[in-house]
Amino acid sequence: MSEDFEQASCNRVRQVAKRGQYDRKTVYQILDASLVGNIGFVTDDGPCIIPMFFARRDDELLFHGSTKSRLMTMLCSGEKICVSTTLLDGLVMAKSLFHHSMNYRSVTVFGCGYEVNDADSRMEAFKIISDKTMVGRWDDARQPNVQEMKATCIAAVKIESASAKVRTGPPSDERADMELPVWTGVIPLTQVAGDPIDRPDEMADLKVPEYVELWRKTVNA
Repeated sequence: MSEDFEQASCNRVRQVAKRGQYDRKTVYQILDASLVGNIGFVTDDGPCIIPMFFARRDDELLFHGSTKSRLMTMLCSGEKICVSTTLLDGLVMAKSLFHHSMNYRSVTVFGCGYEVNDADSRMEAFKIISDKTMVGRWDDARQPNVQEMKATCIAAVKIESASAKVRTGPPSDERADMELPVWTGVIPLTQVAGDPIDRPDEMADLKVPEYVELWRKTVNA
């Protein structure tokens, strides 16, 4: 398997092409750091985009939802879909409004989905999805029972093509604007995990698990 996704008409970055990255390592790092993917597909009523939690298993994206869900039906249909996600890292403030920008890491994935039916593969997918939420929860909370498994559809989308687009660094200003008395720079934006809030009717003797605190430290690092 090639370390890079082949550049094609669907995944080639055209606007500011130098920000495009096609290596699997970069694409997968961004996907693994993202919790929500925006799924784009076409219906009889026109195009539609729906945000959804996802996890990655090797070269596939895993989704789960109700067996009655229109989205899950689409994901399992084998039709072509697009999934995108973005991590926003900062606001870039330039001398001119024209050159204001954002620092970000984004990925766009193209592929076709199918329903995961094999019992062992479904259970593996459930655990991968759980671990994407928080490692340690799978062994702590009650796992899906037979009825819940039947009510849940697992879809896998093969990553056939993908690209990342990344912007980092300070603003880019016109030379003629450099003497303008206007502050410029980057305002960092980060995702912060706050202090856990107990359920109001929780058992008094239950404490926040250690794996939750470990997850918080990792997110806030």
